[in-house]
Amino acid sequence: MQPASPAASIVLTLATCIFAVYPIAVQGQGSPVRVGADCEVCKEFLERFYRSLIAKGVDFSQEIIENELISICLDAKGKENRLCYYLGATNDAATKILSEVTRPMSAHVPAVKICEKLKKIDNQICELKYEKKLDLESVDLSKMRVAELKKILSSWGEECKACIEKTDLVDLIKKLAPKYTSANPRSEL
Repeated sequence: MQPASPAASIVLTLATCIFAVYPIAVQGQGSPVRVGADCEVCKEFLERFYRSLIAKGVDFSQEIIENELISICLDAKGKENRLCYYLGATNDAATKILSEVTRPMSAHVPAVKICEKLKKIDNQICELKYEKKLDLESVDLSKMRVAELKKILSSWGEECKACIEKTDLVDLIKKLAPKYTSANPRSEL
């Protein structure tokens, strides 16, 4: 074998240096999954679920965790219900990836890590965000649209069948506000 020319040696050395400084990603997207503001619903829901399992003192087997998750998801509403749907913990779910939650949770893996793995499987899971909380003290309800007022009542699980005028909705929201604004809007498991 002949020794390489000086020019070829320089090119090879430069290529090695560039590769060492700027490595090319071999797998996936080339960057680790970032779970910062992402996965808000997933992280919070699974953390509360994990804490509820500890509080109940259940055995951390995959079967028990799956049964508990399905029973919790029966009462989930809004974005948490959508998360349960994506996981396959609802009756109408098309897919079932519960084992991706139950297996790591049985080994006490943090919810953040579970959500990172779920994001790789189904990105929609980490796109779920909670509705922004409305500060009823600072907002003028009379300037809001009727649809927005009805949405507030709906998020509380209330409705006004006898409301004819917009002022009826505003009055009802003001009447019910202490009941729903002082408590945590996300139910405890």
